[in-house]
Amino acid sequence: MHLAELIARPQSEKGKILIVDDQPLNIKILHQLFNEEYELFMATNGEQAIAICQKVLPDLVLLDIEMPGMSGFDVCQHLKADPETATIGVIFVTAHFDEVQEVKGFQLGAVDFIHKPINPIITTARVKNQFTLKRQSDLLHSIALLDSLTGVANRRQFEQRLPEIWKHCCRNELALSVVMLDVDFFKRFNDRYGHQEGDQCLRQVAKAISDSLQRATDFVARYGGEEFICILPETKLAGAIHTAQKIVNAVQALHLAHLESSFQEVTISAGVASVLPKSDLTWQTLIETADQQLYLAKESGRNQVVGLGL
Repeated sequence: MHLAELIARPQSEKGKILIVDDQPLNIKILHQLFNEEYELFMATNGEQAIAICQKVLPDLVLLDIEMPGMSGFDVCQHLKADPETATIGVIFVTAHFDEVQEVKGFQLGAVDFIHKPINPIITTARVKNQFTLKRQSDLLHSIALLDSLTGVANRRQFEQRLPEIWKHCCRNELALSVVMLDVDFFKRFNDRYGHQEGDQCLRQVAKAISDSLQRATDFVARYGGEEFICILPETKLAGAIHTAQKIVNAVQALHLAHLESSFQEVTISAGVASVLPKSDLTWQTLIETADQQLYLAKESGRNQVVGLGL
């Protein structure tokens, strides 16, 4: 996702709030307050709340403390322990003003408390404030994971994402492929045309790579300098080589002049590695293999794809 899209998205999308309470009347009161401005979800117990959070990732949870089975504190602790749900804002809703409870709630990671009976003005203001803070935090976090030059993910985001995808594919016995890409003769390009043109070249190459990835689960990051890397979940070697060739073709189809290249225009080389992840392998091995295949592609003449299945 490019920076302009990222900035525009939080303003245009409805926020998501999960209301958790074992008393339907309390849910109804909060629903009436927020149903026009937010997309609402409801749960009547802790287990249900956790399942909904994992599925829809709401911005905020309005969480009753005292519930049968799992208490609100238990739910909050569970959400904060899971990296997938840790950034969800938790606002505790309680009928009792108790400093000890509030201290415990904040220590568990809650962002605010709302007291019953519900005061509509105070509750609306607190939820709105926390929602704004959550969206600002999400935006800053997302920008920190983007490459500022090209707008694609940066290496930090890649190194967060690949281990998660590796675990998913390992758990579900799904193939996983990585494509390592490098712009051919890029130093020569910079030397001849200057760094501003070099930056523009990288932006166009990044867009060509992004446009070549058709599925929402496919992922591209700038790996460093003129190197990019793609993660292709649930993709075997043949499919990954096909996608890599599409990228190579798309970059050449830009017809960016590069008179210091043997091809007379900007091209890219690709190394592909594919594996069925298992516990005795590591995701680092997949990257190393893709890097070796990229080296072979460059040694074999560049502007081509070389791949290997592990």
